[in-house]
Amino acid sequence: MSLVTTYCSQCFTRNRLPVEKTDSNAKCGRCQHPLFAHTPVTGRLAHFDALIQSDIPVVVDFWASWCGPCLQFAPVFQETARELEPRIRFVKLDTEQEAAIASRYAIRSIPTLMIFRRGEILAQRSGALPKGMFKEWLLSFATTPK
Repeated sequence: MSLVTTYCSQCFTRNRLPVEKTDSNAKCGRCQHPLFAHTPVTGRLAHFDALIQSDIPVVVDFWASWCGPCLQFAPVFQETARELEPRIRFVKLDTEQEAAIASRYAIRSIPTLMIFRRGEILAQRSGALPKGMFKEWLLSFATTPK
């Protein structure tokens, strides 16, 4: 049996589950909430490393509240999370609130999108994308649907 490790959207605890159970009905072994919220989680220093250690690809939107393109892209990110999770996990990280993480990844322009798997950066791009292009880019990294 092949296992996949990912985080709980509620308590951020790492969970291991059989690959065939990576669907929207999976529950956290610790808090019993659904593992997949179908909405982006807020990235914070306290749990960021746990989030990006997922075997399921995690896309992080580095943004700020004063950034016009970030605010325009936010609904696209939200809608895409609703459509693609659990194949891809979604995290929003406010670069003003979490400057240490933004600095760690040398974020110079926003929005910046990064895709992680098991803590490694798979891809990165700056700038807001139309929904179709964003989904196409993400699906090239997505885990196989169940």
